Amino acid sequence: MSYGPQPWLQQHWDLRAAANFALGGTGAGLVLASALAMPAPRYALALGLTLIACGLGAVWLEIGRKLRVLHVFLNPKTSWMARESLAALVLFALGVAALVRSEPWLLGATALAALAFVYCQARILRASKGIPAWRAPEAVPLLVTSALGEGAAAALFFETVPLALPLLGAAVIARAIAEYRYWSAVKRLRCASALERPRQALWALGTVAPLVLILGIEVIPFAALLAAATVIGTGWWFKFVLVTRAAFNQGFALPHLPVRGAR
Repeated sequence: MSYGPQPWLQQHWDLRAAANFALGGTGAGLVLASALAMPAPRYALALGLTLIACGLGAVWLEIGRKLRVLHVFLNPKTSWMARESLAALVLFALGVAALVRSEPWLLGATALAALAFVYCQARILRASKGIPAWRAPEAVPLLVTSALGEGAAAALFFETVPLALPLLGAAVIARAIAEYRYWSAVKRLRCASALERPRQALWALGTVAPLVLILGIEVIPFAALLAAATVIGTGWWFKFVLVTRAAFNQGFALPHLPVRGAR
């Protein structure tokens, strides 16, 4: 790899890292939507926890020395990745307890843990100051609202989550607003060309289409499932592009080059 003043695409995070944001975000959103239902559907809650575990497992596969995975817990004061891992531990503990005993206070704590996990996950990208597409403050609400929308969409596959449809409508609108603010911040950067097609899909297929399907749910066959598929698919596509194809480093400049022997 050649380094220089021109931005270059980072090579450290690949599809496995993107899978953590896709699966982990959808899983946490599904846990949140499931925890808001009374009583909580155990199959939906278990699936959400499984998706989070698969996302974290994908990141673990990316580690060179996999036995050092426990080191991630050592710096919670300075590392959002450590905070994400700790939030995941709390979430799994509360989620498993909620599977055993579906009590309101336990479900509420599980929902808060899922929200904390998603927030920490979004702040991981925000903390990468050398990558303009990630460090934009607008990326945090975009990733959080996307996770909530994808989770509500996944909950539509379970009829026992009565709040899934209104949650999906609200989350899709919130994601569209967050995406507009994010695009306004990065549209002049190098990453804009890579993000153009997935953001167009996010608007057409991930916002307009599901809202139309929700409004026509009484007359359109399988409208709810189609809306869910479009929200999840466009959200995952945007995250994969954001992590793997739009992650250009800032580049650097050396205005004063050192001269050997000079003082």
